[in-house]
Amino acid sequence: MKRRFPAVLFVLSLLASCAPMSPYEIVDSPVLRKTVESARTRDDHEALTRHFEMLGGEMRRKAEEQRQLLQHYEEKSYLYGRQAQDRQSHTWALMRKYEQAAKTSQSNAASHRQIAAELERNNNSRSSHWMADTLINRRLKVTRENTGTKHSD
Repeated sequence: MKRRFPAVLFVLSLLASCAPMSPYEIVDSPVLRKTVESARTRDDHEALTRHFEMLGGEMRRKAEEQRQLLQHYEEKSYLYGRQAQDRQSHTWALMRKYEQAAKTSQSNAASHRQIAAELERNNNSRSSHWMADTLINRRLKVTRENTGTKHSD
């Protein structure tokens, strides 16, 4: 549970920071770019994978809504008079925009899934004893640097 808490907090903060934007803007927002750049752990990348998969699904649903609306405008263009062609072209553009956002999100999800898998493999291939020693040595080094103590290893 302790290990999942930072990932859950990470996803919630990511979603909350993107809430006021339209779904398409979330795909490439400055907040999301900063979050992606700061992702370091496997849990961070798994959270990003889930976020991008969810976003991709939402974009596909929106593209399908626009596709159905476009079909309606094409079949019933006589109902809209002069505006029919404008509505068709606007709806087609939105549909393409959402489809592209879905592809981008799926690509990002695959990328972060691969990074998380690599981090998992790296963690599993190292012995826990070696990792513990490395972490202890790093902590000692930081402590020495912060206190100004010199010690020869």
